[in-house]
Amino acid sequence: MPSLNDIRARAIALRKERSPLASTLTTLLGDLDTRARNFNPARDLAEAEIGAEIRSTLKKVDENIALYEARGISEQTVWKWRKRDDVHDRSHTPQRLQTTLTPAQEAVAVALRTTLLLPLDDLLSVVREFLNPNVSRSGLDRCLRRHGVSRLQDLKPKAPRPAHKPFKAYEPGYLHVDVKYLPQMADEERRRYLFVAIDRATRWVFVRIYPAKTAANARRFLRDLERAAPMKITRVLTDNGKEFTDRLFGLRRRPATGTHDFDRLCADLGIEHRLAPPMRPQTNGMVERFNGRIEDVLQSHRFRSGEDLEQTILRYVRLYNGQLPQSVLKGRTPIDALKDWHQHKPELFKKRPYNHPGWDT
Repeated sequence: MPSLNDIRARAIALRKERSPLASTLTTLLGDLDTRARNFNPARDLAEAEIGAEIRSTLKKVDENIALYEARGISEQTVWKWRKRDDVHDRSHTPQRLQTTLTPAQEAVAVALRTTLLLPLDDLLSVVREFLNPNVSRSGLDRCLRRHGVSRLQDLKPKAPRPAHKPFKAYEPGYLHVDVKYLPQMADEERRRYLFVAIDRATRWVFVRIYPAKTAANARRFLRDLERAAPMKITRVLTDNGKEFTDRLFGLRRRPATGTHDFDRLCADLGIEHRLAPPMRPQTNGMVERFNGRIEDVLQSHRFRSGEDLEQTILRYVRLYNGQLPQSVLKGRTPIDALKDWHQHKPELFKKRPYNHPGWDT
């Protein structure tokens, strides 16, 4: 920032050049020099203290106003300080708002806003038509802000959120089944599919990877699942994909015929096949959440090949079943939950949970 001497030298140079700015700079410099000479912090502080004493005197002593006028204090100042409870300066901002609408008109506008939930432009048209033709859009907006009704979204009734319903408790044997797409690796010619099954009671998970999402592979997955599961499978819940059912919707609406390959295998194994309602993926949300875990694994790892991808998923499933405690299982792992169920109700199982981390029963 330039000093006063620099500005003064510039003014002298401009004066020599006969510039019209020379006289202006000279005047400003003179004013600055005067202020600098008259600057006295101690004196200013003393004057402020004297001003406070005079204001206190105006409040406490009932003297003739003419005495104060002799001291250079106006009658208006006397009455102003007599009405106040303190001796401190206040803001000189006008306390009365210059509004076009009267208080009654503002009340009507606010009532229209809260009752009819009108947007600002629609409310402006109504107010100009029936209340005050001179009101401006910004003035009406300030009115709504003063009354706390400026956000239309806050005035609308909030739709009640559907309460979260936990899954109905079942014994082991009720499995949720779904299919998840897997990313195509560099050494693969096409993408593969992950078939997932999770037991509702114990959260035990079984997965297989197949090259296509077909009814034959769904049937193959169910057979592998029935062989690997230690419990007796009583129910299977799937979505309405073509690999699981021949149920149709829309113009070709048709219920499941029961002749689908997956349905026939369920009947042969004595398993009840249930279908989730259309457009309701939350019905099969348990397996969907596990698919979200798999997606986190896929996003956080870099795979060299399709084999590396498959082995990583299988390792994670083994870790999930045997090492990761579940809060819904009260801190137990799925394998521990299977063993507890086997100890209390062995009739639900066709074989003992064995060869897994933890104590075998």
